[in-house]
Amino acid sequence: MAHKPHMTSLLASSMGRLRLVAFVEGVSYLLLVGVAMPLKYLAGIPEPVRPVGMAHGILFIAFCLALLMVLLEGRLTFVRAVITFVSSLVPFGTFVIDRYLTRWDKNA
Repeated sequence: MAHKPHMTSLLASSMGRLRLVAFVEGVSYLLLVGVAMPLKYLAGIPEPVRPVGMAHGILFIAFCLALLMVLLEGRLTFVRAVITFVSSLVPFGTFVIDRYLTRWDKNA
């Protein structure tokens, strides 16, 4: 069974913070495209889009800043940082890339 890191260990490194922010950003993206947008376009209920979209936008910016920090610290190559960024644009992408982030971490 794989070891699951505790919250405090995730916050201890820039890679851990990136993984944590990526997870939360991924959840917000799924809520936006899987709940708020269908409510707006299929049920005529547009109200959830604004707060969920705003939260997702803030989390996406936090993700980008966390990714930049990991890149500047040299914990990821530029190519792998680009792959990580592109993964965040695809639903479920941040969940898939998480496995690779732990493998790619140069300081692990």
